[in-house]
Formats: sequence, structure tokens, C-alpha cells
Amino acid sequence: MKSLMSFYQLLLEESGRRCCTSTVMDEKFVHNRFEHEGVSFLTITLARFGKDFLKALDRGQVDHTMFATFSRHRGTPRFLGGFLDQVFDRSTGRLLDEPNITAIHAIRQLTLMFAKIKLDCSDERSAAALQKFIECDREVGDNDQRRSSSLELLFGAVHRLLGRDLWSFVDSKIYEGRVFKPKHGPGSTAEGILGNKKYLSRDWTMRLEQAGFHYVDYACASWSQHADLHRVTFREPGSEMPARVTSVPKTLETPRIIAMEPVCMQYVQQGLLEILVEGIQQDDILKDFIRFDGAGSQEINQRMARHGSLTGELATLDLSEASDRVSNRLVRIMHARHTLTDEAVQASRSTRAEIRELGITLELNKFASMGSALCFPMEAMVFLTTVFVGISTMLNRRLTRKDIESYRGKVRIYGDDIIVPIETVPYVTAALESFGFKVNSGKSFWTGRFRESCGKDYYAGTDVSIVRMRSVFPTSRKNASELVSTVSLRNQLYEAGFERPVAYLDSVIEGLIPFPYVNEMKWIYDWEKSLNSFLTVTPTSPVLGRLRPEGYQTDRMCKRLQRPLVRGAVIRGRLPINEIDGYDALLKHFLKRGDQPVFDEKHLERSGRPRRVFIDVEWAPSV
Repeated sequence: MKSLMSFYQLLLEESGRRCCTSTVMDEKFVHNRFEHEGVSFLTITLARFGKDFLKALDRGQVDHTMFATFSRHRGTPRFLGGFLDQVFDRSTGRLLDEPNITAIHAIRQLTLMFAKIKLDCSDERSAAALQKFIECDREVGDNDQRRSSSLELLFGAVHRLLGRDLWSFVDSKIYEGRVFKPKHGPGSTAEGILGNKKYLSRDWTMRLEQAGFHYVDYACASWSQHADLHRVTFREPGSEMPARVTSVPKTLETPRIIAMEPVCMQYVQQGLLEILVEGIQQDDILKDFIRFDGAGSQEINQRMARHGSLTGELATLDLSEASDRVSNRLVRIMHARHTLTDEAVQASRSTRAEIRELGITLELNKFASMGSALCFPMEAMVFLTTVFVGISTMLNRRLTRKDIESYRGKVRIYGDDIIVPIETVPYVTAALESFGFKVNSGKSFWTGRFRESCGKDYYAGTDVSIVRMRSVFPTSRKNASELVSTVSLRNQLYEAGFERPVAYLDSVIEGLIPFPYVNEMKWIYDWEKSLNSFLTVTPTSPVLGRLRPEGYQTDRMCKRLQRPLVRGAVIRGRLPINEIDGYDALLKHFLKRGDQPVFDEKHLERSGRPRRVFIDVEWAPSV
């Protein structure tokens, strides 16, 4: 972990030069705190400092409740004092009329960079997070009991204006049957079944059967499989496999809680998700307020966040425990007049969750947790409806379709990232809280000039987004995931102009692998989604490489294809062996999307996500 300290000191020095301030005392302070607290100082303590800084920026004032454990000199902390003096008045703690935006960016970079390093929590923290999951679900049930019928009637009336065409579309698709096409998702399942083995599953529920999702229609490749139905276990509600809730690494302070759905549930959920995406794309109202199909959805939120920081017209809101606080009762109210949709969504929803670490299985009040394919779209629809409930309260009358249309470009939902007009904030936050949601005050902004949404941060219209470190540094070539993360970090810092930290990372990486120059300017790293989900060098090159202004490096030319080659590190992952044949392989063929052939000739032998990845050094294309 000392390498982290060396790297941080270089980042601190370069940030000081950018802001024309000395960092000598800051370096001594960081060194002493790191000696006493270890890596938790970087990942937890500094992150809390960064969150308090954003609060002060939003409120326009440093108050006595902020920056605990950091000594002060008059109105502001001594730590990073040279940077803070360019943002706040030291004697009063008030925000300057024209704060230095470079200093704002530097403080955020220096305090929040390590906040999301993936490290395993202690067993105590993991157990506490799982216990909080249980308490949260209990609160959802309590809120359902306390909520007034008049508020639910208002929720239903507002949602009919928003969702009636969408749910009619979904109803029609389910009714037609032949246009509904389920599929197996890429994620883990409650049974621990992965890849091709999902096609071998012979578990089905009576709830799916009764909702019209008959096993012979949706899980069989041919009617001739009727003879094998005796091998299928049709589970009554009391004997269904529950979703499996567990914790996965997120930060040193707290893990991420996810739910793994049973195979048959996930299978139908994925099919319903495709219909929802198609329906929203075609909906004249919803397509302007909500999208989650990846077609520039996040970019729209980001542009609106920038506009809000520049003009002060829009607020960005964030919710705590967002998906875990969406009540299934609210989802049912949304579908109250659309029987087929309601039956399909409820039949594919896990009603129970098993927490093996605590030895508990509980009946769920929430709709679903992260892991369900329908969790994200349903929570977005619930949040959008709740936002307009708040607007209806503000207007003190029932909304009309024309009212909703007037908020195009002013209201936007992406998951739990919510953007609303500034004048609606008190009413929207009150509505959200009345339905049991928790507005995260530390990540919601409307009073100052800072806004954040979908990973982009702005102050007064200027992008102050930071580069985040996602893993510790690799110590050998065997640390493939850490190497990919560090190469990504290096290239992001290069594009941000940090020369000395980049040089340090170059020395770390060059000590482990050949590290050629490349010309790829769109660096993507998202280890949360998949061990496979990274792009290196260029979209067509498999080599881990670094950026430079002069472009890519060529060590030799491929004689056969006449393309430039470099000697570099290539990430390899061996897919698990899980062979299928016969009717199961035929079903996989029938469920394939698109008209392009499958290019992996061994897809019936190996599939799923690599359980581990490794590095080969070889000659490979540089472009």
C-alpha cells in the first residue's frame, strides 16, 4: 500500500503547481495520517472530506458540522488550506464570489479519487450491510401500511397519464405471445448455474404457467419434447427457489448488496425487459423523460446537469438505497388497469429472498433488488411518477397531458439519477419521502452551482469530473484485473494532463508487461459489468497500451494482412466448459437475437463469463 502513498504525493504536488500553492504541509499531514490509519485514510477519511467539501460548495458556507477529524485554522480546515483559500474565505468560511474552478477540481480529485477502490470489507461491515437490507425491506412494508389511500390514488392517476400507452403496448405483446422472446441473461443465478447450463434447467414455476408463460411454449425447442415433461419440476409458490441475496466488494467502507434471481425468473424478466425498452423508445411521452437502453441515455442527463450548473434552473437529486425502497405495491398500482402486464411482471418476480450468511429467508415487500432485469426500468417508472406527483402538488391541481409535455427537457430520470426544475425541488423531495424514498442530501444539489448526474460533475458549466482509481496496483503479471484497471487509470490521467503521476504509473506497468504506445482515445474500463468489458488500444486491438500525442507505435508489419503490429500484453479469459446439444442447443439457436451468425464456433461447448483472466505477451495489431 506504500505505492499508493507515493502515487498520492505526486498527485498532490502536481495539483499544487496547477493552483500555485505549496503542498509541503499537506504531504506531511497525509503521511502521518496514513501511518496511523492505513489505506482507510485514503478510501474513507479523505472521501468524507470530499463529501463535506461538496456540501459546503452547495450551501455556500463551511459550517461547524463539516470536516470532522480535521483541524481548522479559523473558518476552514488546515488540510488542503492552500486550495481551500481559493474557494472559501478563511475568516468567515463563506464561498468566494469567484472561486477558482481549478482548485475546486483539485480538491475533489485529491479527496475522492480513492473512494471507490474495490476492496473487501470486514465480515462485520458485510453482516451490517445485509442486516440493513432486511431493515430496509421492513421499512418498505411499514410505509405501505402508513401511506394514505388518497396519495395512492394520486400516484395511480398521475401514472395513467405517463404509462398508459406503454403498458397497453406491453399487454399487446404478451397477448400475441409469439412476439415475446425470453432469453438468458449474463449474470449469476440463485442456483449457481452459468452460461449454457441455463438451457439445461428443468425448473419452472406454476406462477409462470398460470400467467401464460407455459414451459412447452417458452422453454422447449419443439413440441416433441412433451415426452420429457416428466423431468420438469413445476414448483408451487411455497416451494419456489428464492432469490439469493449476497454482498460483493464495492468499497472498503461498505459492500454492494445484490440479488441473484432463479434461472426461470431471469429468463422471463429478460424478455419483458426487451419489450419495455422497445415500448419506451416508441412512446411519445416517456421517451423524453426516461431511457435506459444505452442509446445516449446517460449523455442526456449529463448535458442537463451541465445546464443546471450553468443557469441554476435544474437540480440533480440522488436517492439512497433506491432500488431496495421501491415497493411492489407501487408497481402493482402502475399496472392496475393492465392485467396481462401485471400478471407477467408479478409471475416473474421473486417473492422471497434468501440471505445464507445470516441464515434468513424473508418475504419481500420491495419489488426487486439489483440483479433482477426489471429492477432498473420499474424503479425509473416509479421515480418518474413520484416526481410528477410532487409537481401536481406544487400546481395544486390534477395534471393534464399538456402539463407533462411542458416539462420536456426539464425532467429526466436515469435509474436513481433524477433531474427536475429548481422550483419543484421542495415538492418533489416531499413526494419522494412520502413514498418511502430517501433523498441523499450529500449527493443532491440545487442551491449552489455544482451539479452531478450519471458520472459527470459540473461547476458553473465547467466539467470538474475526476479520475477514479478502481483497484490497488498490481504486483505481478498474474494480477490481470488490477493491470487492466491501472492501465485505464494511467490513460485517463494522461488525458487529464497529470504528467508526474502518469510517469509513476508507467514505471509500475513497465515493470510487469511490455507497454507500447497507442492512438486509442476512447478508453473504457468497467470491471463491475464483466471481466470481459474493457476496450484497450483501439476497438480492434487486444493489446494493453498507453496514449501519446504522436499516435500509435509500430514494431513490425504483418506480412499476411499488412497491418502494424506491436509486442504487448493481451488479456485472455478461458470460458467455462458447459456443453449443450440436442433440443437445448436448438433452443439457444431459436432464441438468438439478430440475423448475424454466431462467430464463436465453440459457443455450444464453452460459454458464460471467464472465472479468471490472465495475460499473454505476444505480437498483436496496434490499431
